[in-house]
Amino acid sequence: MSADAERGQQHRPIRCLIAKVGLDGHDRGAHVIARAFRDAGFEVVYSGLHRAPEEIVQAAVQEDVDVLGISILSGAHNTLVPKVVAGLEAYDAFADTLLIVGGIIPEEDREELREMGVAAIFGPGTPMQETIDFVREHAPRHD
Repeated sequence: MSADAERGQQHRPIRCLIAKVGLDGHDRGAHVIARAFRDAGFEVVYSGLHRAPEEIVQAAVQEDVDVLGISILSGAHNTLVPKVVAGLEAYDAFADTLLIVGGIIPEEDREELREMGVAAIFGPGTPMQETIDFVREHAPRHD
């Protein structure tokens, strides 16, 4: 039994927003990860397709998410992810939100995304359990 359970404290499940930002219309991967997260006991909100960075930020702040997972296959990650980061920073929410990215991200772009605060990048074929374990280990908690 954990120390929190012994003290009678309960934590809410990890809350995640899985987001499709920009004009990317491929959402199969987002649905797969959303289902895997839900099956792992996370609370999951899915943004739907074709969301502007500002809409994603608003949803993340309003839903008080612990994790923001951006699924992107369009190649616009170097344009869209910085806008999401800037929006989270404007709301003072960036430090309290684990930002992960999934999709087709060329190796030469990964370091720049990490430097701007992306905690992890998961490409096609990443085992679901690896992503789930990463989130469990690194998600800040907003109890």
